[in-house]
Amino acid sequence: MYDFKGKVAIVTGSGRPKGLGEAMARRFADEGAAVVIHDLGQVKGEIAPEHGVGKSAEMEAIAKSIIDGGGKAATFAGDMLVEKDVENLVQFAVEKFGRLDFFVNNAGIGYLFGPLIDLTQEHWDAVLGVNLRGAFFGIKHAARQMIKQGDGGSIVNIASQAAKGGSARTAAYTSSKHGMVGLTRVAATELAEHKIRVNALCPNHVTTGLGSWQNDYMSKARGLSLDDYLADRRSKIPLDRLGFVEDTAKACAFLCSDQASYVTGEAMNVSGGEQYH
Repeated sequence: MYDFKGKVAIVTGSGRPKGLGEAMARRFADEGAAVVIHDLGQVKGEIAPEHGVGKSAEMEAIAKSIIDGGGKAATFAGDMLVEKDVENLVQFAVEKFGRLDFFVNNAGIGYLFGPLIDLTQEHWDAVLGVNLRGAFFGIKHAARQMIKQGDGGSIVNIASQAAKGGSARTAAYTSSKHGMVGLTRVAATELAEHKIRVNALCPNHVTTGLGSWQNDYMSKARGLSLDDYLADRRSKIPLDRLGFVEDTAKACAFLCSDQASYVTGEAMNVSGGEQYH
C-alpha cells in the first residue's frame, strides 16, 4: 500500500513474538523499509519479567524471519530508561542503514498493576520511567537525527485507550499514557518547522502475549471467569471484537506514510469504536 523503499524505521519494544511491536516492524518491512528490532533483550526481575520483555534470541528470530522473507532488519538491545542506550539505538540505525525516517515509541510497561493505595514508588517510577521518560528520550534523539538529515520524518508514540480514560488498578500506566499524549502534542508543535510529524496511537485491548497475561490478571481481580471478562470487554466495542495487532500496525504505517502528510499532534483511536474522543 505504501512505498517505504529506502526508508529506515526503529520500533522500540518490538522483540516479543506476536506483540504489537513485532507487527509494526513487520509492516514496515513489508512496505520496503529497513527496520531495527529493539527490546531490552533480557529478563530483569519483577520490573522486567518474562511476560514483559523481548529476549535477545526472540529479537534475532524476528529479524531473521524478516530477512528470510526478503526484508532488511537488524537488532539492538537497550534500556529505554538509559538515555545513552536510546541515543546509541538511533546511531546504530544510522550506521547500519544510513538514515532514520520513522521512530515508533512502543516499548512500555503494561503489567505493574494493582490498587492505588498499594502502589509502590518503585513500581510508579518504573512505569513512568519506561513509558514516558523513555518516550521522551526516543523523540529527542530521533528528532535530532531527522533534523540533521533535513528532510523530515515521522514519530509515532504508542499510547493506549488508557490515554483517554481511566480504569481500576492502572494508576501508573494510565498516568503515563495521558502524559504521552501531552508529550506528543508538544513535540508536534516544536518539530513541525523541521517537517517532522509526531502522532500517538491509542489502541484498545489487544490479546498479545502480554495481553493474555493482562486478561488473566484483570479477570481474577474482578472475580470473573476469563470468558466472562472477555465477553464484557467485547460488549463495550461497537465492532464486536477485540483488537488485533495488525489493526495498530496498519494505523502506524498510515501515520508514517505520505497519505498522512497533513496529520500531526493527533492521538488517534484504534479501538473499534470503544473510544470516540
